Amino acid sequence: MFTSLAGRSVVVTGGTKGIGRGIAAVFAREGARVLVTGRHPVDGLPPGVAFAAGDVADAESCERIADLAVSLHGGIDVLCANAGIFPDKRLEDMTAADIDEVLGTNLKGTMLAVKACLPALTASGRGRVILTSSITGPVTGFPGWTHYGASKAGQLGFMRTAAMELAPRGITVNAVLPGNILTEGLADLGEDYLRGMEAAIPLRRLGTVEDIGHACLFLAAEEAGYITGHSLVVDGGQVLPESQDALGQM
Repeated sequence: MFTSLAGRSVVVTGGTKGIGRGIAAVFAREGARVLVTGRHPVDGLPPGVAFAAGDVADAESCERIADLAVSLHGGIDVLCANAGIFPDKRLEDMTAADIDEVLGTNLKGTMLAVKACLPALTASGRGRVILTSSITGPVTGFPGWTHYGASKAGQLGFMRTAAMELAPRGITVNAVLPGNILTEGLADLGEDYLRGMEAAIPLRRLGTVEDIGHACLFLAAEEAGYITGHSLVVDGGQVLPESQDALGQM
């Protein structure tokens, strides 16, 4: 039985939909006080979850979010740096602005969010930083996502050195690497597409946003306090087969 996280203050960037919303819901069900951020307000957030408008690519916006979390919940114990975008564009068609947009949100935004929350995480005495990276970039590749893959691999480079710098403050820094997770956007691609994706996963199902939330919950627990600078792949075994033929032997 893990130590309860009830009453802990948790910030989830990009928490209004998809994986971020799932992370927020899991923490809220455990009794944490959760603040989610997003560029636009949304209706119907999970019970116990507050909202703050903000853009992680902007340093002042990140600082306002951190200040609000401290004002609402008395501090920050856990930062789930989840905000990310994944526009599809081939390298030959990509502009400098396209690259800046993705890196600005996914990589720079991660760094700015951590920096803004750092004083409160330090004051907590048990600060946890959990990054939402991806298997795409650090482990695999996918056409149309060169900028996205670079940003997600870059998060892990940031994580390793940040973990070293922040260890003396008692703050751990880790990352979750989701595989194919069933979110609103993915569901719109149709049943045939989803069934094809499932067939490529040894567990024969897509992940849920709660699967990622539970992984974050573990890394935030007291019992994970000796884990820092590491990444946890949550993909149903997707990266394991060396070929489609290997899946056929199961």
